Amino acid sequence: MEKFRISTHGRLQDWIAVEKGYFEDEGLDYVIDMRVLENADQDISSPAHSDVRTGAYELYRGESGGKQNMSCACHWATNQASTDSAGRMWGRAYSVLPSAIYVAADSKVRTPEDLAGIDIAVGYHSGSHFSTIQALEAFLEPDAIKLRFVGMPYDRVDALLSGEVRAAAIWNASSYIVEQLGYRKVVDTTFMAGFMFGGHTDPEDVERYFNALRRAQMELDLAAEKYKHYYLKEIPSRYTDMVDVRAFGPGERIAFLPYTEDMYQRSQEWMQQRELFPTNEARLSYREAVLV
Repeated sequence: MEKFRISTHGRLQDWIAVEKGYFEDEGLDYVIDMRVLENADQDISSPAHSDVRTGAYELYRGESGGKQNMSCACHWATNQASTDSAGRMWGRAYSVLPSAIYVAADSKVRTPEDLAGIDIAVGYHSGSHFSTIQALEAFLEPDAIKLRFVGMPYDRVDALLSGEVRAAAIWNASSYIVEQLGYRKVVDTTFMAGFMFGGHTDPEDVERYFNALRRAQMELDLAAEKYKHYYLKEIPSRYTDMVDVRAFGPGERIAFLPYTEDMYQRSQEWMQQRELFPTNEARLSYREAVLV
């Protein structure tokens, strides 16, 4: 039988569960899949000016195996991927990720309104894409929000640090990196993430996984400073000598609450109103797409 494969997402809870033996306590035969980070270590070769139309949603729909048994992405991408039959969404938990739009310390951009007409680096069909639109709609008219699709999360960090972009949407551990390096937060864009698993995955293994993560979340809440060194496993090696992970925040927090049918449908309507995905495909219902 194949091991339960956990795709990394930059968070600490999985590593806490490994250290404490919580997965073993649940009887979960698992492996941590580090391919996402291995790709991030190569991101610096991606030209920041490229219009990269591949993101979390496309990884779910693709054949490359970019997302394995248990993975995580913004809830818009997992919502859409699940309704498009690319996997099943776990309906008994979600997470919340710190996220913001950052600029250089000497930037003339001081307020969200100052971002009007300025290209903001985001990842296509990913949390940075959707959360930037959602956050800036409170300040700007839709036609004043300009997005530039700049690859994967650490491509955007590279582009911001090199000055190739004036503003970038950065989340979780990468936001702590740019903050330590002196970049300024213009507007908070914190967003929800959803969990996905493939159709071949045993739902009982998914239950075991979340039982372990519940304990890990409690441990992180109690004593985060003990586990921040695990960020060194989750950020590309080119940054590790530039920052002190001991000063990072706790990052992504898992909420063991339902991702309800109302949440699912409201998110679908939000994406459809903004024409973020084609609407001519057959869609699964909430009960078909989400395991509750």
